[in-house]
Amino acid sequence: MLICRNSAALTNRFNKYLGSALNFYRGITTEMASETGKSFVRRDRLREIEVNVQKWWEEKQVFKSEPGDKPPEAGEKFFGNFPFPYMNGYLHLGHAFSLSKLEFAAAFHRLRGANVLLPFAFHCTGMPIKASADKLAREIQQFGNPPVFPTEEQESVVAVVESGGNGGDENVAPDKFKGKKSKVAAKSSGQVYQWEILRSVGISDDEISKFQDPYKWLSYFPPLAIEDLKAFGLGCDWRRSFITTDMNPYFDSFVRWQMRKLKSLGKVVKDVRYTVFSPLDGQPCADHDRASGEGVQPQEYTIIKMELVSPFPEKFKVLEGKKVFLAAATLRPETMYGQTNAWVLPDGKYGAFEINETEVFVLAHRAALNLAYQNHSRVPQKPTCLLEVTGQDLIGLQLKSPLSFNEIIYALPMLSILMDKGTGIVTSVPSDAPDDYMALHDLKSKPAFRAKYGIKDEWVLPFEIVPIIEVPQFGNKCAETVCLQMKIKSQNEKEKLAEAKKQTYLKGFTEGTMIVGEFSGKKVQEAKPLIRSKLLETGQAIVYSEPEKRVMSRSGDECVVALTDQWYITYGESEWKELADECLSNMSLYSDETRHGFEHTLGWLNQWACSRSFGLGTRIPWDEQFLVESLSDSTIYMAYYTIAHYLQNGDMYGSSESSIKPQQLTDDVWDYIFYGGPFPKSTDISSSLLEKMKLEFEYWYPFDLRVSGKDLIQNHLTFCIYNHTALFPKRQWPRGFRCNGHIMLNSEKMSKSTGNFRTIRQAIEEFSADATRFSLADAGDGVDDANFVFETANAAILRLTKELTWCEEQLAAESSMRTGPPSTYADHVFANEINIAVKTTEQNYSNYMFREALKTGFYDLQAARDEYRLSCGVGGFNRDLVWRFMDVQTRLLAPICPHYAEFIWRELLKKDGFVVKAGWPAADAPDLTLKSANKYLQDSIVLIRKLLQKQLSGSKKGNKKGAPVVSPAETKLTCLIFINEQFDGWKAECLSILKNKFNSETRTFAPDSEIMDALQQSSVGQSSEFKRTQKLCMPFLRFKKDEAIALGAQALDLRLPFGEIEVLRENIDLIKRQIDPKVVEDVEILSAADADSVAKAGPHASLLNQNPPSPGSPTAIFLPK
Repeated sequence: MLICRNSAALTNRFNKYLGSALNFYRGITTEMASETGKSFVRRDRLREIEVNVQKWWEEKQVFKSEPGDKPPEAGEKFFGNFPFPYMNGYLHLGHAFSLSKLEFAAAFHRLRGANVLLPFAFHCTGMPIKASADKLAREIQQFGNPPVFPTEEQESVVAVVESGGNGGDENVAPDKFKGKKSKVAAKSSGQVYQWEILRSVGISDDEISKFQDPYKWLSYFPPLAIEDLKAFGLGCDWRRSFITTDMNPYFDSFVRWQMRKLKSLGKVVKDVRYTVFSPLDGQPCADHDRASGEGVQPQEYTIIKMELVSPFPEKFKVLEGKKVFLAAATLRPETMYGQTNAWVLPDGKYGAFEINETEVFVLAHRAALNLAYQNHSRVPQKPTCLLEVTGQDLIGLQLKSPLSFNEIIYALPMLSILMDKGTGIVTSVPSDAPDDYMALHDLKSKPAFRAKYGIKDEWVLPFEIVPIIEVPQFGNKCAETVCLQMKIKSQNEKEKLAEAKKQTYLKGFTEGTMIVGEFSGKKVQEAKPLIRSKLLETGQAIVYSEPEKRVMSRSGDECVVALTDQWYITYGESEWKELADECLSNMSLYSDETRHGFEHTLGWLNQWACSRSFGLGTRIPWDEQFLVESLSDSTIYMAYYTIAHYLQNGDMYGSSESSIKPQQLTDDVWDYIFYGGPFPKSTDISSSLLEKMKLEFEYWYPFDLRVSGKDLIQNHLTFCIYNHTALFPKRQWPRGFRCNGHIMLNSEKMSKSTGNFRTIRQAIEEFSADATRFSLADAGDGVDDANFVFETANAAILRLTKELTWCEEQLAAESSMRTGPPSTYADHVFANEINIAVKTTEQNYSNYMFREALKTGFYDLQAARDEYRLSCGVGGFNRDLVWRFMDVQTRLLAPICPHYAEFIWRELLKKDGFVVKAGWPAADAPDLTLKSANKYLQDSIVLIRKLLQKQLSGSKKGNKKGAPVVSPAETKLTCLIFINEQFDGWKAECLSILKNKFNSETRTFAPDSEIMDALQQSSVGQSSEFKRTQKLCMPFLRFKKDEAIALGAQALDLRLPFGEIEVLRENIDLIKRQIDPKVVEDVEILSAADADSVAKAGPHASLLNQNPPSPGSPTAIFLPK
């Protein structure tokens, strides 16, 4: 694999990639078309355009970003960035979806004339690459190079067996597999090998073995990512790209400075804390080190030491001489006064584990492993099991339990215990725990149940509920009270018990009062920590912690919670948190859900382990046995982008010749550039160069927008806020985060295992870059999961190529078009729709609502163009309007489909420069009255056409607003369209009432009761016909209320804001063409208030009384010619 070390080499490599890609697409088109019968000509035309446009951009360095000569005013610059992706494979559509939000935003600001910086870097820190490289090395060591995995051996044997071989089974080696599994079945039962993963992404067997070296991954995947992102059309300044880890000495120096700075500020401390930990990796397992369980924290319990009473039963004789305890984990130590028994799972597998020289705990194996990493094992980190037992063996054991008023309690069976939660031993407090109450109730009331598990009556029947806490509304036996209220009959009613537990636990903790013990009279909230402390101090309990949920490391290891002595960043510290809260309050987050997510995270986030002993990265500068973990070296690197090109000279690895050497980057230099420090006294870097770097940083910072998936709120993005508030002044704190959900493909979760997966490279090959971007924009904008639909991408190919053809046709025919300013009604409407599109699309882009921008800037504008085409008639297009449409359409779509837009701009419209920097199109203020008038026109045409179709088909329903049924033989008709431009009668009265009851500022109405009272007091209400009229008033009032809330007070006017008769008369030719010129020969627009006009309807004038026209709703009558 060629490794490119500088920008020129990358450029040459990319140009070669583009050329080869184009030849590849041309080559596969014929082959695929012949196989499937499907043509790829349209897709390939877009790909060819993209290749050429990318060359134009590359030649002119269109996306190269340089600072201005003076500090930017608001809106003059835009600095956006994206969490650098992890480089253990190809970039996929999940990356593209989040990245597209940044790309569209940056392209919009660039188009408007802002100075835009969009950089991109590659994250290689952490354990996944190192773990994968080590896994590959183990596979090669075990299975050879290239490896022969067991499944492959099995498959070769299957072939021999099924073909009969050379004599049957006796020729098969006895240690060989003889089954007849299919290849898929055989592989599905085994592990996924790293070799196979690398082979699946197209890496040759000759090349794969090199990936045993973790740094090979760093040299292989980042250049491919750049190729794919350039092919995607990313408007990036690639000079500023870099990789992380000590492979890049410049970024390594930057991270060391950051960590030293945090430590000097007291933000990094060494402490002993409970941490999610991977035993296999031998280090803490942070979110980005996990295959599953991201966001899971340690859950702390109190283990109650329930002592086994001597003499021990026969099964436990081997433990004589030691203190043996059933170790019950609880979250409610304050309730131990009410213990009546202990619970065990009859089928559960338990062990007796040595905790120290004298004590043995009986508990689940998983819990013992956690304890071993918390200094509770005779052999540290290695549980020693002295005896294997089942829950059945534990039933009937006599126990002495701390604080219990019962001197002896017994271990009894509970069938709902989870062995992967807690210790598998549960204390029973039936006074306050509904599950305990019902389980004990079942044992007492069901002799057969007791007999099934060999339970003696004296172990159960003498034990009554012990009241310990008084809870308002529930009394001092709240579990019993709630179970009776909810009519729970058995411990098997799990849903009801869960609800009962929710009620009793919450109310008991927040409102309960202790009525027994040393702390009687105290609130439970006060007593709980005091009781727990006393149990711990007297040795009757210990602290125990485990992951809240199952956590798997990327090494395939189930994690535990370990008590570790390591370096922590002091997130959550009160003064620092106040600064983080202040920063968040001033940020643009574009979603209430996003803001709530940050507020929740700031509420719980505490010290964060920032050091690791395994993986790749930067060494902790003062303790080099440790590495900086992957979420801690990625919090302020956005600042590094601003000067990376000075340091690395366009080489992402930092290995090329540069005027600045890594060793020159002392803390004084970094302080001067980023921290407002004095000019470094001992540096040999030129003062002019240092000044340029400092000024460039201050020009671009703070960044304006960071786009990310919402899953990073709980760690990376919140860390970013914290670190910026610690290291930068307020004026340089982040301005905005925009978070999105995950992306689905065709409404299903994206997954490699199911095949519902696309890399960016595959998507471009399949759909083209612009069609992919189009579908990404259409996928959705909120924080809910979005949906990339293949049909949308394919439809985009068709739409874009058809539009190209349309533009070419109009340019070829422009000499035959009308010229001059808009002159017809259709011209004015179309010009207005263009203005509306410009204004609304600008607003949608500004709000980063790209799906809406696509709707208003493309779909709606296309619909307006199509309507204009139908409306023009024999007069044809206005040339200047068509040119304006093509200009505006091209610019509005440029952020989403830049290659397509650039091609039209340069090749068809023959414009100078590049469309990506062309400026936002100017537009007059939209004429909303004209828009309403046109909607009225179009709606009226639809209504009239439907009426005609009903009459021609002989439908009696056609009479509702039209003339008698017309025989299909009577082909020539006259259409009389009657208009009433003002509400009158009861409708006018209703509108007057609504107007008086409407608050135009808040767009709200008085209560319905007030409106009804006013209606009853009005002339309409006093009329003898009111009962009949009221049935008509109610739906009219509802309709007009809704309309006023949506549109404002104008909806309550007696007339529409335009002349209906004027609009329809100006468009008689259009109405004729639209309703059916073969049938309707004449159209007349008439006023229903004019007697002479009404007379034209002859005997059918009565229809105007049956179905009178009203503002916005004309009545059509069709008469034979």
